[in-house]
Amino acid sequence: MSTPRPPRGEVPLSLIIYAFGGLTFLALLYAERISSFSSIAVFRLKSCARRNSGNNSDVAVDLDVDALNYAGDSDLLEFDAEECSVVHGKWVFNSSIKPLYFEKSCPYLDRQVTCLMNGRPDSDYRHWQWQPDDCNLPRFNPKIALENLQGKRLMFVGDSLQRGQWQSFVCLVNSVIPEGQKYMKRGRLHTIFKAKKFNATVEYYWAPYLVESNTDYPVLTDPRKRIVRVDSVAKHAKHWIGVDILVFSTYVWWLGGLKIKSLWEPFPNGSKEGYDELDALVSYRLGLQTWANWVDSNVDPNKTRVFFTTMSPTHHRSEDWGDDQGIKCFNETSPIGKKRHWGTGSDKRIMRVMDDVIGNMKVPVTLINITQLSEYRKDAHVSIYTEVGGKLLTDEENADPLYHADCIHWCLPGVPDVWNQILYAHLL
Repeated sequence: MSTPRPPRGEVPLSLIIYAFGGLTFLALLYAERISSFSSIAVFRLKSCARRNSGNNSDVAVDLDVDALNYAGDSDLLEFDAEECSVVHGKWVFNSSIKPLYFEKSCPYLDRQVTCLMNGRPDSDYRHWQWQPDDCNLPRFNPKIALENLQGKRLMFVGDSLQRGQWQSFVCLVNSVIPEGQKYMKRGRLHTIFKAKKFNATVEYYWAPYLVESNTDYPVLTDPRKRIVRVDSVAKHAKHWIGVDILVFSTYVWWLGGLKIKSLWEPFPNGSKEGYDELDALVSYRLGLQTWANWVDSNVDPNKTRVFFTTMSPTHHRSEDWGDDQGIKCFNETSPIGKKRHWGTGSDKRIMRVMDDVIGNMKVPVTLINITQLSEYRKDAHVSIYTEVGGKLLTDEENADPLYHADCIHWCLPGVPDVWNQILYAHLL
């Protein structure tokens, strides 16, 4: 499907969003590997009526210890997708509630995200619960989740952050599936987890830009060689046809530089010519519009539900949360305490493009708005407790967190479990 070319000379995406990461951001992003909004606008989300009035001024997040269990606040309404927003709230620490899975109990986790097994000395990041201001989120019930997926296909589509959400979902439901009644079929682009007892699949499809690129596989480590076909999604989308629940996301790969090499024609054999260098924001809009056009033309909303997970924030600048002496997210052990904190790792203009494109689609797309709640979680990234290129960081690399700390990806169990808790609430 063809999209008109934009005028030249568009205003570039802000230098700030790229300056904070520098070479570190690029090194982490380009080490990616293939492995084992709804029509509700982003900035116009409704909130349900509060039973208890509160002060919405810029005050510290209430980090109460053991103040709340998973039953939620009895003074708040139960979650209703039409009435309550999960965007604003607070993280509440509850050491009495254990995660629904552990690293050793879920064999489907990549070593990239198994922080405790990789030597992380603290584990409190696993015990923070997200409590929306206006309603209670239901606790993820793996049996009910699988019953709702009976005979269906659920597919996560995107980059390695979306792969983390997929792994989280697999691990959340894994414990209630009998041995011998499940299997994993891994592929370079498409991986399928099958729950035989429920005749359900939880799948992951690698498409970092959603649209086609010359770095889908194999991944090009040199960003200067990457080219995005902003007008073509069919190569990937043929794998999405017939899926019952689709969960899309794309963000961080578009931050690889001020300009994105963008192409409107098929990739010439071995040729690097024929592309235009567009401002990243312009290229993102074109690519997302191509995806939206495909959804509108090919998805039957009576048969398929479509979700979109908003951008996952990065935490590369400790100055964002007032720590001038910090080293990115390294050694952070608690959430950011400033209410409605918004750092340089999230670009509101990207959110507005997402809002504009998705808000004008014919097919309803449900927003999984995880950006604001994830903004607080500087403590939950893999940092130095991870691997790059299939190998754990060496002692020498661990000693240099300024360069090697990964403040993009998330530990599991961890924050992506909450993203899936929100998805689960929409699927009930």
